[in-house]
Amino acid sequence: MQVLSATTDGKWLKDLPPPPPPAAGEVTVARADPAKAEADRVMTEIFHCDNLIVLAGLGTSLDVKPVKDGGPKAPTMGDLWTRVEAQTQVEVGMSFADFLQSVGHPVNDKNIEALLSRCRLAEAFFLDEKKARVSTFVAFAERTIASATDFIATNQNLPVHEQFLRRLARRSSRKQRAKLFTTNYDRCFEEAARQARLFINDGFSFSVPATFDASNFNYDIVSRGSDGERQDYIPNLLHLYKVHGSIDWERDPDSKEVHKVAKSERPLLIYPRNSKYEMAFEPPYLEMIAAFQNSLRQSNVGVLIVGFGFNDNHLAEPILSAVRSNLGLKLVVVGPRLAPYAVADSEAPAPGEANTNQHLIQLARLARAGDARISLINESFNGLLQYVPDLVADSDREKHVARLRSLGKVV
Repeated sequence: MQVLSATTDGKWLKDLPPPPPPAAGEVTVARADPAKAEADRVMTEIFHCDNLIVLAGLGTSLDVKPVKDGGPKAPTMGDLWTRVEAQTQVEVGMSFADFLQSVGHPVNDKNIEALLSRCRLAEAFFLDEKKARVSTFVAFAERTIASATDFIATNQNLPVHEQFLRRLARRSSRKQRAKLFTTNYDRCFEEAARQARLFINDGFSFSVPATFDASNFNYDIVSRGSDGERQDYIPNLLHLYKVHGSIDWERDPDSKEVHKVAKSERPLLIYPRNSKYEMAFEPPYLEMIAAFQNSLRQSNVGVLIVGFGFNDNHLAEPILSAVRSNLGLKLVVVGPRLAPYAVADSEAPAPGEANTNQHLIQLARLARAGDARISLINESFNGLLQYVPDLVADSDREKHVARLRSLGKVV
């Protein structure tokens, strides 16, 4: 783990290596770890803000262990390329290399987002058979992406997601509910919240089928006392915004309403291509983006960005705009490749995303220049959990649920 902030003198502060084992009879003295202390400090600061928002990207799903060895897991962009490549001959009737040549995509550029973007352009210019072939490829590629991201099974073990959500949701009821924005299509956070018995307001109604309505985000849940007079906000509730859609969303072709449908054959997703920006401003994504932008403008707001590569301009640009204009914002960016890192079979380390991504470069410069609002932590989502503060002890209900789950009972 490494930290870059206004207090680290413009350098990545590294955590201390483990001490050597003590000799027989030697008394060891605990050493203060400055990197860990700094990470604890900045994380505690943003969790104490009146408003707390989290932006979670692909990195929060990559470490999820499959139910069994060899089972499905979260795909990387490279995995999606490989899956599409393997089935192109069967689905399109021509080799993958020949198809790339037909749409003018470089063979060595294994970027599925760039390929789908080029296919959409080709569809606009091709005619007849060539256009039909590209449309067939796009449809098959999108089915492949949707299938690959539907990897979460009921009761799949998600300990890191579960603990993260617990700590995110257990804020004082006097503060605004925490808001979790995610670009992921999968159901990691929903399944983890179900297992932890947390309440999630995702904009969908309690009716069957559950129907999306942005006004649902304005509602809260209270518990009524036995006398019918006293009402208290329930604990353990947070808002979930899936800004790129979800594998269990489906648009009704007649009413145009968005419903939750398990194992949908037509999931409502913003697929990876350069038109993501335009699609993000169509319903229901428009409401998600608007909520994200409004949240960034609030006073005393803590923003935690984890596992997000800052490659989506429609999300990265509002963040930088808020950094420039909102002095009441505190920002922590977490990722495993922010700082320079070693590369196998290479003497020179890779520069790290904070030195290559145009948005992260600006944030790192501000931190090095002494902007106390901004901190970068070079750590994975799983490793981050040890620095996420647990502001409230487990409730009696949470302890009860944990005991019953340990016995293998369904509650």
